[in-house]
Formats: sequence, structure tokens, C-alpha cells
Amino acid sequence: MSKQVEFFFDFGSPASYLAWSQLPRITAAAGAQITWRPMLLGGVFKASGNQSPVAIPAKGRYMLQDLARFAQRYDVPLAFNPYFPINTLQLMRGAAGYLDSAAFQPYVRAVFEAIWVQQQNLGNREVVAQVLRGAGLNPAEFKQLVSDEAVKQRLKDNTEEAIRRGVFGAPTLFVDGEMFFGQDRLDFVAEALARQA
Repeated sequence: MSKQVEFFFDFGSPASYLAWSQLPRITAAAGAQITWRPMLLGGVFKASGNQSPVAIPAKGRYMLQDLARFAQRYDVPLAFNPYFPINTLQLMRGAAGYLDSAAFQPYVRAVFEAIWVQQQNLGNREVVAQVLRGAGLNPAEFKQLVSDEAVKQRLKDNTEEAIRRGVFGAPTLFVDGEMFFGQDRLDFVAEALARQA
């Protein structure tokens, strides 16, 4: 069995963006694969009793400083989105819908960068359509995709599985069933992959 990292994420999480920016490098070095697991962070928060760190002002201020430190360490751009929090339901359905297609990687890159680099309002349908077109995707096809019942169910199933497995925030990663929460735990993920046969 090949090495793999399960990556439960939501586009609305800046820490998910930072983890996404580093995972390809980490998994390539370990000869591992990423199993992409889009989920709804709002559903996870509700089920676990958790909430966004920005709901607590002092914690929110610290989190923004800490994320900036990691962005600098990773040498990636990060600009906190003025439209935060963005309702990511349709965006995450898009991730679930594109999951097994060639469109998945361009879609994920476009959405993460639109929110956490370009500071765009992806709660606005017209802005989403512009981002999709920029990634070479068809907004009309996206609209149809995110309305598909099987796509909706896939996202719901991923979210429910995350909750069953003890996930309480994003990003959450699993290696051989061991859970790691937060992009600041990527060193532990790399170590866990190094231990895999």
C-alpha cells in the first residue's frame, strides 16, 4: 500500500490554505500521495462545539500574527480576506464535484488563491464565475455540478466521516489513522510518513 495523507480541508480556513501550499512538497519528499477530503467546516464546528478562533478577539489577533509568521516561513503569500467569513458551501461542493477530474487541482488552486492571496469575495456569484473562468472552468457547468445530489451527498458524507473520526477544525490530516490538526503540525505529518513502510 502506498503512503498517503488524508487532507480534510475547507477553503474558508487560512490554515488549510497554508497546509495546501506545503503538502505537495512534503508528500513528494516522502513518496506519498494526498487523499483530498473536502468537508464543511461549519458542520464540523457545530457537531464538535468548536468555533473559529476569530470569534475570540485576543485569540483571533494572535492567530493572524501566527499565520503571517508561517506564510513567511513557507515563503508563500497570505492576505487575510476582508470578506471573512465566507460561506463556502458552494465552493466545497465544487471541490467534492471536481474531486476525481482533471479540473480538481486548477479549481483548488484558483479558489484558495482567490480567497487568501487576492482577497476576493467568493461569497459573490459573479466573482466566483470570474475566478472559474480564470482557471479555465465553465461557470454554467459549475452551477450544474454543485446542484447535483450525488455531489451534495459526497460533501455531506466527508463531513460526517470527519466528525466521526474526531475532527474539530481545519485542516486536519491523517497518516495511518493518526490525526494531526493544523498546518503547524506538518512536521509531525512528515515524520509519520517517514515511519511508514
